[in-house]
Amino acid sequence: MKVHPTRKFDNTAKNYQHIQALPLAAAMGAEIRGIDISTITDAQFLEVEDALYRHKMIYFRDQDFSHADQESFSLRFGEFADDAYTTGVDGHRDVHPVIMEADTRAEMVFGNGWHVDSPFMKQPPSVSMLYGVEVPPYGGDTIWANSVLAYNCLSDTMKAIIEPLKIHFSAKSVVNQLKKEADDKRKKDVDGGRTKGFGDMELDMRTQAMIDGSMHPLVRTHPKSGERALYVDETYTHGIEGLTAAESAGLLNFLKEHVSQPAFTCRLKWEPGTFVLWDNRGCCHHAFNDYDGYRRALYRTTVKGEVPA
Repeated sequence: MKVHPTRKFDNTAKNYQHIQALPLAAAMGAEIRGIDISTITDAQFLEVEDALYRHKMIYFRDQDFSHADQESFSLRFGEFADDAYTTGVDGHRDVHPVIMEADTRAEMVFGNGWHVDSPFMKQPPSVSMLYGVEVPPYGGDTIWANSVLAYNCLSDTMKAIIEPLKIHFSAKSVVNQLKKEADDKRKKDVDGGRTKGFGDMELDMRTQAMIDGSMHPLVRTHPKSGERALYVDETYTHGIEGLTAAESAGLLNFLKEHVSQPAFTCRLKWEPGTFVLWDNRGCCHHAFNDYDGYRRALYRTTVKGEVPA
């Protein structure tokens, strides 16, 4: 796949007064310096928010904060989203552990495969955050793709074709894989509610609602920036409203490959104390299952978004 040759890649950083933003790649992403998340000021936060919407993914190194600090920072963006998979840590129900033990082997890790977070929900998360506490010395990277840039690089004819279309998002593929994993390891069936999956993660899922899913526009508009983005992924996309399965497949396969092509991406190597934010309305992401023998412990918070439009 090749990008449209006339489109401009612009991931340049603004000259902020209270923070420093350093672009990570040509397509997206930026490191934010000059901030301690636990003591962030209102003026700093306004610039962090602006940088997030501009770069789609931003990250901070060398952070050291508590679950309460992460909750407080997350709430600056809005109320917490309902989590489709887990119930959170003790005393902090909205801080969700994403942990893989060193001796665990799993076919599917949490976040594996290109996806936006929980698009099968009526109001999917807007902003997602991950705080890395323990990470492997190599492997376990995360990669993001700029779905705004991917949309902008489509021809005007393709934009017109997809403009009115709606996607059926469902978690049935993930649920089926978790059921298989549970059966293979003789664990409690996923339909029973609490179980283990993605390795050793404690899950508490409402599987039928996740399978039924939601219909959302294939092209969505960001409520603050006004940017338009492709809203499609390889994990949760299960057809286009009004089209047959065969008709959907050809178009969706093209769009899935288009949005995730390397030219639109940035890749992050985790370090202890790395804190990452991304805007699900402007990018998708993919975690790698390539760190057998090493423990990886991160903590996630998500912010409730609007109904995509």
